[in-house]
Amino acid sequence: MYVEITTFYNIAMTEPKSIYNFSGTSKIEEWQIVNDEVMGGMSMGLIQINSEGNGVFSGHVSLDNNGGFCLVRYDLERIKAEDYSSFEIRMKGDGKKYQFQCKSSDLQRHSYIYSFSSGKDWKIVTIPFHKMEPYFRGNSLKMSNYHGDFLSQVAILIGNNKEEDFKLEIDYINLK
Repeated sequence: MYVEITTFYNIAMTEPKSIYNFSGTSKIEEWQIVNDEVMGGMSMGLIQINSEGNGVFSGHVSLDNNGGFCLVRYDLERIKAEDYSSFEIRMKGDGKKYQFQCKSSDLQRHSYIYSFSSGKDWKIVTIPFHKMEPYFRGNSLKMSNYHGDFLSQVAILIGNNKEEDFKLEIDYINLK
């Protein structure tokens, strides 16, 4: 007698979780701009909603007075991120290099960062947690990469050590 035994494996597929979905009704004041003026620089960045309802992070990076960066950040109620393994950003830009940053706690001074290049066409950038490295004020730290346990802040920074105009259009940021 032949008996076939079939085993089914239940693989949990977690649905993406929206961190921020830009739209025409987004409260853009929830995002904060931090320019290099905090250290004497002259760079100027801003965040706006365009007519298509996307977030647009744009401005000019200046190297004057020891400057060189613009950052936009979103603070959120601390959430558990342990069921996810990456961030997903749908965006298009100017072909320049940017950094995506996150923090797992309001009290945390360092950020976990991942660099990516933008392109002129819409694309989805996937950022695995385990590739996000800890930095504090531009210096690498001898700590483990982002564990993905909790999340309290996301940010995008441009600082390529050169004077330049920039523009990055963002549709959404998800946990995946």
